[in-house]
Amino acid sequence: MKTFTQKLSVAMLLCASLSVVTTMSYAEATNPNAPVSMVTTWDKTFAKSDRVEHRKVSFQNRYGITLVGDLYLPKNRGDRKLAAIAVSGPFGAVKEQSSGLYAQTLAEKGFVTLAFDPSWTGESGGQPRNVASPDVNTEDFSAAVDFLGVQKEVDRNRIGILGICGWGGMALNAASMDTRIKAVATSVMYDMSRAMGHGVGDGKDRYSSADRHAVLQYLNEQRWKDAGNGTFAQGGHDIYVDENGKVTASERILPEALPANPNPVLKEFYDYYRMPRGFHARSVNSTGAWTATMPLSFMNMPLLSYAGEIAIPTLIVTGEKAHSRYFAEDAFNAVGSKQKELVIVPGANHVDLYDNAAGKIPFAQFEQFFKNSLK
Repeated sequence: MKTFTQKLSVAMLLCASLSVVTTMSYAEATNPNAPVSMVTTWDKTFAKSDRVEHRKVSFQNRYGITLVGDLYLPKNRGDRKLAAIAVSGPFGAVKEQSSGLYAQTLAEKGFVTLAFDPSWTGESGGQPRNVASPDVNTEDFSAAVDFLGVQKEVDRNRIGILGICGWGGMALNAASMDTRIKAVATSVMYDMSRAMGHGVGDGKDRYSSADRHAVLQYLNEQRWKDAGNGTFAQGGHDIYVDENGKVTASERILPEALPANPNPVLKEFYDYYRMPRGFHARSVNSTGAWTATMPLSFMNMPLLSYAGEIAIPTLIVTGEKAHSRYFAEDAFNAVGSKQKELVIVPGANHVDLYDNAAGKIPFAQFEQFFKNSLK
């Protein structure tokens, strides 16, 4: 109990330092599933739109974890019930980064949108912190649909979802199960179960069967260490296996400083998450790491097992130069919908579609897709 209290106190102090304006008392947050914070000041990595009304909201998922989100509504909506879109991602990001930008921009186009922090991350509840799960995080999308469907401004028969990066796989998984979702879109999607279970490679899986077994041994040895220490060690989720079968993982998702001659993909992520362009103190990717054993949840739980059963309109967007492009192309081929489209953005790398610094996010295509699909 002492360890939990210490961790919760640290989390509360961090969030309190970000803003003195909140809608809850940190001293009262003794429920491990309660929000870590609900900061009401504008602390996004993008400018606030004067065409959109913004509300801080919270809602529970089916496991009792309270999620915190930002609801965006067009100011010129009148009394009409509108189509709605739930947005989340990238993996390890928070709603103040990419998902909020996508949500606010689509709200400017006439949708009610909700960008939310997944369980165990950002302002949302759940202990321990910095954990992910293919099951619970898929449920987070359905919980967002629950929330949107009871808002008086929303037509519950016209709800779609949009997943960015690792949340693209979660969105497709939710769309194959939740019949209330009427359209699904992804942007530079990752299948996180494939990424962690088989390694992210150059256009194909990186792990051999022996590599995969070595990773499992490494992660399960870490469980013994955590059990002995009574705490959860932190670590990066991209685990490396050398030619001799030695397994290593970084202590952080991104380094404090770039090494000399960095891998171009590492530099892409660093230039967004660690620099003013996209840095946010609550983002796992910006500030630290997941629990070291987090990948175990994804190792044998393939997210796209039922992609062939997706029958609703599906839009999959990726970059021509994105290292993740093969995830998107394989997912597109697996989706069973007869109304599906693959958009490859010319010249765009993976992180180009996180924000519009390079002007490459095809917002017009996302807008048209959802307007056509959520009539």
